[in-house]
Amino acid sequence: MTYIYDNGSFVGRVWSKSEGGPLIVKVYEGFLYDITSIEVPTMRELFETGSPADYVNKIKGKKIISLDEIEEKIQNKNFYGDYNFLAPCDLQVIKACGVTFAKSMVERVIEERAAGDSKKAELLRTNIGDLIGSNLKDIIPGSSKAMEVKEVLIREGLWSQYLEVGIGKDAEVFTKSQVLSSVGHGSEVGLHPISNWNNPEPEIVLAVNSKGKIVGATLGNDVNLRDVEGRSALLLGKAKDNNASCSIGPFIRLLDNSFNIDNIRNAELTMTVEGLDGFKLEGLSSMSQISRDPENLVEQTFGRHHQYPDGFMLFLGTLFAPTEDRDTKGEGFTHKIGDKVSIHEPNLGTLINFVNLSTECPEWKFGISELFKNLYKRNLLS
Repeated sequence: MTYIYDNGSFVGRVWSKSEGGPLIVKVYEGFLYDITSIEVPTMRELFETGSPADYVNKIKGKKIISLDEIEEKIQNKNFYGDYNFLAPCDLQVIKACGVTFAKSMVERVIEERAAGDSKKAELLRTNIGDLIGSNLKDIIPGSSKAMEVKEVLIREGLWSQYLEVGIGKDAEVFTKSQVLSSVGHGSEVGLHPISNWNNPEPEIVLAVNSKGKIVGATLGNDVNLRDVEGRSALLLGKAKDNNASCSIGPFIRLLDNSFNIDNIRNAELTMTVEGLDGFKLEGLSSMSQISRDPENLVEQTFGRHHQYPDGFMLFLGTLFAPTEDRDTKGEGFTHKIGDKVSIHEPNLGTLINFVNLSTECPEWKFGISELFKNLYKRNLLS
């Protein structure tokens, strides 16, 4: 098999059954190499080196498994082999930006107006979607033009808290997931059992170190409960942060001579949802349509106002907001148990996950204390 990983500097994390804990790995010639060391026992430490890509390319590591073998296990839903993908981050805080695309702004307003009721959403989409969307086209957030549009929408009774963070000067930045709680490539992703209207959100995720420097990028699925958040924006935590509700991977591509911030700005994500019922949904998210530059979103997250000593991962938002009916006409899309979600970007690879209830996904038990106990046991702490 030919891998996009043959070009570029790719790093990740896998669970080692024999070590009872995580390994830091790099990709080289179709194989994963363990590069965990006392110098770099965590991804956090790798990001703090002067040049993470140079460090990774110079260190040889120990060959552990071929990508073909581990990918085959994923396709067969073998979640518990000798090596399994983890989210490629560890001590970083998981942050996310919302409402960063005009189309997603419209859908958030519709969710709010529908109070989380998917049956009402279709009518609202017809009545107000085009009107709001036409006003938001080519708007620069925080600009004088944006403020003029705000006044127009207020007069027409169409203003919303989502539009405030969509076109106002301040971006929406929230905590998506707890440190070490994200799942990786091939894992199950979880839906809270109370949700009946939900969807995947394919996104670019930046890897940022403690100095606020972007060191790489990867893919993420910001699993979203539209009915829960639609009832009240104050339920964002319940809609976003549940067991296995955040997926990141498969690898972080480090910035180097072959991959830079402009590749991120021009990323083209495609997504496929394949149901056990034969249903298939395809979507895309084009970073060229984002309303705020990735570097601006980092600046709004990190600075004198807020520090991240262990760095952070930053979801950049999505253009994707599915409206295609799955079962009942007018009720739009929602997940079913067993859905296979594949998110692809030519420079970053493919992130695959399988949908389940958050109460049925494996419980999150390996937190910060367990990580350091494991590293100590393996003599990886200085």
